[in-house]
Amino acid sequence: MHQCKEIAKNTYYVGCSDRRLALFENAFPIPRGVSYNAYLVLDEKTVLLDAADESVSAAFFENLEYLLKNANGSPRPLDYVIVNHAEPDHCALLSELIRRYPAVCVVGNTKTAALISQFTGLDLTARARIVQEGDTLKTGKHTFSFYTAPMVHWPEVMVTYDSLTKTLYSADAFGAFGALSGGLYADEYDFERDFLSDARRYYANIVGKYGPQVQALLKKAEGLDVQALCPLHGPLWRKDIGWYVDKYKKWSAYQPEDNTVAIFYASIYGHTEAAADILARKITEKGARGVAVYDVSAAHFSHLVAEAFRCKVLVFASVTYNMGIFGAMETLLNELKAHNLQNRPVAVIENGSWAPAAGNLIKEKLAAMKNITLVGETLTIKSALKEEQLRDLDALAGALVQSIG
Repeated sequence: MHQCKEIAKNTYYVGCSDRRLALFENAFPIPRGVSYNAYLVLDEKTVLLDAADESVSAAFFENLEYLLKNANGSPRPLDYVIVNHAEPDHCALLSELIRRYPAVCVVGNTKTAALISQFTGLDLTARARIVQEGDTLKTGKHTFSFYTAPMVHWPEVMVTYDSLTKTLYSADAFGAFGALSGGLYADEYDFERDFLSDARRYYANIVGKYGPQVQALLKKAEGLDVQALCPLHGPLWRKDIGWYVDKYKKWSAYQPEDNTVAIFYASIYGHTEAAADILARKITEKGARGVAVYDVSAAHFSHLVAEAFRCKVLVFASVTYNMGIFGAMETLLNELKAHNLQNRPVAVIENGSWAPAAGNLIKEKLAAMKNITLVGETLTIKSALKEEQLRDLDALAGALVQSIG
């Protein structure tokens, strides 16, 4: 049964949610699933904006066929499909779409056409409309304009602006993990409670590396009168758009959202964990709020990367393992470097029973990141924290609270 919904006059949501997928891009846990958003505009010409993943093929085509057969009292062809992003979770159905609607024209840029050919073997030469920055497509009352957004988060990405409805179809920008449950719009949920952490995790892990490119897209969007945001994943936006854009401005500039401390620890027998917990208590006693403590072995790195983007001050506390950094902690540090995290005050705690080595190795990895400032002295624990070290831990807590500002 079709589940399409009109979101503006003659503009329909035809996307679907997948609650069975365990890993997004086979890497990131999504226990709440994910939505694949797609949109259909019925004008003098009909326009589909992006498709969906193969996992929701049946529901997607049921939505599309229902609207094309029943809208305006008579069946309609599909004239255009605009491909804002050629990743398979949005283009896997393109071959089937062309089979069902053989006259459809595929709208995209040169990189879009090349990637689609690589994935599907389709030769789009005879049916493609190649667009460049600022080009327009008029379909009747609607005029669509196209703006490139390379590396947000693939090189072919573009966004599409509909001047009639003042809608920005933003590809993967402004997306979020999480299936949609009844509501399509962010204001139909308690977004901060239900989606913000997944939106942050989506941003940090999917496009976090490309802050400058995201800022370039934000500058283009500032020149448009955007009254609605329609991303490819997660809730749509029609209210408080500026609040969400401000989040993107902070994330893309690697500025923290919250003036608090995140402590990431790697512990084997609980002694490094104890030091992390005592430090967290001392930081809180000195007036800081919202301190977050994470066992890097128990939390997926994608959650930890998102928390590093959120928090102003970071602490890395790791046991030494095989004369190196404990594996899960090393993974986190590598992911933070890969996602270009920067502009953070950082403290280091190491543990080692006979040859503590993790501290210097952690600092070597931090030195490869931009604008990372070490706070206090590295605290070295030998097997377990000693009573006489509580003074050093207290001094470190004070330095961290000062760094919060």
